[in-house]
Amino acid sequence: MVKTFAVIGDPIDHSLSPNIHNAAFKALNMDCTYIAYRIPRGELEEGIASLRKINISGFNVTIPHKIEVLKYLDELSEECRTIGAANTVSNENGRLVGYNTDMDGFLAPIKQRGIAIKGQSVLLLGAGGAARAIVAGFAKEGAGHISISSRTWEKADGLARFAQGLGIKAEPVPLEDAGKRRYRFVVNATPAGLKNEPSPISTNMIDSECIVYDIIYMPMNTDLIAQSKKNGAAIIYGYEMLLGQAAIAFEIWHKVKAPYDAMKKVLLGGF
Repeated sequence: MVKTFAVIGDPIDHSLSPNIHNAAFKALNMDCTYIAYRIPRGELEEGIASLRKINISGFNVTIPHKIEVLKYLDELSEECRTIGAANTVSNENGRLVGYNTDMDGFLAPIKQRGIAIKGQSVLLLGAGGAARAIVAGFAKEGAGHISISSRTWEKADGLARFAQGLGIKAEPVPLEDAGKRRYRFVVNATPAGLKNEPSPISTNMIDSECIVYDIIYMPMNTDLIAQSKKNGAAIIYGYEMLLGQAAIAFEIWHKVKAPYDAMKKVLLGGF
């Protein structure tokens, strides 16, 4: 019996998750398949019902459903409840259980490089589901201060309050002012760059002391990354977070270690 897994979101055509997971199944000789399934905004309830109907074994959740999906799940992990968003769902004996692998997936490449977060300043662009996981990650690692910028002031303000609730100093900052100060970490969790748009902030204050992390993985070199590279900043690519969270999701579903190298190889081949 072939087990089916999926990624849901809208848009979904650009997703590399099917390549990554199908490569992992092949590497471990598993009788599983992974597909991309577009569920438009406003149709999530029906979409989840149809996944239940086919007895889906598990699925990933991407933009714009990470927060709303919580309403349709039977159980949530501790990270899910803290972050208020899910990106991984496992079908456990007919019960849909939500997890969030974004937080640890986001932190993985920072830790792999041995970069310290404790006491450092952070500028976070964006205030959606992924941004909440990133805030929770920085809070967990003891970041000193976080400035949050979003096109919607209320969202940035709400996320800053969420950060404060996790014990981290935080403030909302208007997007037009976001590039005017120097930070140790600059993280883009907005869609700006997906369609090769210009960097959402001025990169004048980004220098060799700065770590720039853009969670967009297609294109790999967004305008923010290209400009920051010229300024000598250390770069962390979106594909690294994608790989990190995919490996954790794989382990939740299959209870075996993810074949990280096979996943990485096919992912980088996708560029």
